[in-house]
Order: sequence, then C-alpha cells, then structure tokens
Amino acid sequence: MAPIRLLLIDDEAEFTDLLQLNFSRDERFVTEVENNPLHALSTAQKFRPDVILLDIVMPGADGGDVRVSLQSDSLLRRVPVILVSALVQHQDTDPDAVVETSDGIIIAKPVRMPHLITCIEEALGTKLPVR
Repeated sequence: MAPIRLLLIDDEAEFTDLLQLNFSRDERFVTEVENNPLHALSTAQKFRPDVILLDIVMPGADGGDVRVSLQSDSLLRRVPVILVSALVQHQDTDPDAVVETSDGIIIAKPVRMPHLITCIEEALGTKLPVR
C-alpha cells in the first residue's frame, strides 16, 4: 500500500512541524506543509494529497477561503478535508470527539495522534494497516 499523502495547512509553523515530525515516524504517511494559506492551492496542486488537514483561523485567507479555492480545482474537490482548530476546545467535547458541521469534520487543537489517525481513516473510508 502506498503511503497516505497528507497536506498540512496551518499558519502556525510550530504546530505543523510537530505534526510532520509525528507523521514522519509512521511509514503509512508522507506529508507536505504549507504555512501560508495564500499558497495552499498551488501547494495542493503540486503535492496531490489524499487528505488535507486545514486550520480555520489564519491571516490572509481563513480555512473557509482556502477550502473554497481547493474545491474550485477539479482534481482537489474530492479530497477529504479535516478542519483542525483551536475554536473547538477539548473541555467542550470529549478529547476524542469530532464536531461535524456543514463544512465537515472539525477536531480540536492540540490534536492527539491516535485520534487524528482515526479521523483520517474515517475521511478515507478505510482502515489503515497496523504499523
């Protein structure tokens, strides 16, 4: 099985660096990072992700703007997007809760890797092999 291609779009470089480090330890994934939301579409077009993890609140273009631009691309519109945001608080939900809105799945920051991997599996509609 080819690795799952994850695109991490978040203006917080520390957050994406930590996620990328965690995913680099798992051969089931390969990641690309974009910290500038204004470059998200071109990065996604070049990288061709299987799943996109997208922050909501970012300067220049918020997650909603980025999502609209991604959906305007015929090859990217079917790529599942998981919104990752500090707008959802763990104290408001169970740490493994998923908030579903009309915009899709939203999970709270800070993320827990096992929960994030479960959300990726759900977005892809498949169970990943155990590593």
